[in-house]
Amino acid sequence: MHFLQITTTDSLSTATADNGVSLLDLTLSGGLMMIPLFILSIVAVYIFIERLLIIQKASKTPTGLMERVKSLVLNGDMVSARLLCNQTDTPIARMLEKGISRIGSPLKNIEASIENVGKIEIYNLEKNLSLLATVAGAAPMVGFLGTVTGMIQAFIAIAQEEGTVSPKLLSGGIYEAMITTAAGLIVGIIAYLAYNYLVARVQKLIFSMEYSSVEFIDLLQEPDKVR
Repeated sequence: MHFLQITTTDSLSTATADNGVSLLDLTLSGGLMMIPLFILSIVAVYIFIERLLIIQKASKTPTGLMERVKSLVLNGDMVSARLLCNQTDTPIARMLEKGISRIGSPLKNIEASIENVGKIEIYNLEKNLSLLATVAGAAPMVGFLGTVTGMIQAFIAIAQEEGTVSPKLLSGGIYEAMITTAAGLIVGIIAYLAYNYLVARVQKLIFSMEYSSVEFIDLLQEPDKVR
């Protein structure tokens, strides 16, 4: 009896190993639609890493930069203030540098120049984010298209089968067709999460830019303090 249990267990383990399907096999079973899904996944990863590095670099404004700029402006040292901003490669520093260069002009002109620089910086921060959002929406649709075409091929094969249709043939065609939907959803969900994360980081940085510009304009609205 004990020998029979061991034999049965070994047989089940062998059958499971024989029938097991690896992740690579599943991917290859998805058909041609797995190629555009793979390309979309590469695009999503590239955009996420590239944008994340850009946003992290833009967020590294030195501590106390605004205070140092205000101190130099109040002392009338505009050259040193502009030089300090030029040495800092961040959107906030570039906006402040533009505002300092316009000191002496009407306040509205200074505000407009700072706002224009801010718009350019925001565009550079948000570049390619729309493409990442497109990947998040397109990947599930491509996966669903692959499932539809796979189901059509499966039913064609069933229709051409003479006699009784094998359950293995039916289930095999269906599960292979569903692979592209699963792959499309995985790519789409990851791209969607990455997009929302980057948007949140950009919005936080935009808020810091707006706060710094308002603080600088408030300084200029006190002409008795600006020499």
